[in-house]
Amino acid sequence: METFTKVHVVISLIAIFAGFVVTYGLLKAKQLDGWTALFLLMTLLTSVTGFFFPFHGFTPAIGVGIVSLAVLAIAIFARYGRKLDRAWRWIYVVTAMLALYLNVFVLIVQLFQKVPVLKSLAPTQAEPPFQIAQLGALMIFVVLTIFAAIRFRPIN
Repeated sequence: METFTKVHVVISLIAIFAGFVVTYGLLKAKQLDGWTALFLLMTLLTSVTGFFFPFHGFTPAIGVGIVSLAVLAIAIFARYGRKLDRAWRWIYVVTAMLALYLNVFVLIVQLFQKVPVLKSLAPTQAEPPFQIAQLGALMIFVVLTIFAAIRFRPIN
């Protein structure tokens, strides 16, 4: 399980990095096809591999994974199936950004669980430092998503 966990973490970090590159592209009205494919594939793999960890019953992680897969299906369909035509452009932007946000949300959870300094600040993740980190991330993503939806008008 240790090797599997490491592979899952590496895939997740690649997805997050590629997602921020794609976000830059959205804000600059550039499609960045290779980065987009990498982001969507790695995010999909992150969600799928997450289901292979042992669990007992429904957990928040399972819920995030299910939502992420649904959001990714829409993003992939908007990008490749509908080729960003008309409303599918902003649908793609919103779903791609939501998929990235969910990865960052889980990253913040994991950091507060695994990094001793952060865990001491919020041992149950109900404390203000954790809530502030999550709220800050959410606010940043809302703003980025709005600007990306306005600015992303790729020229084919």
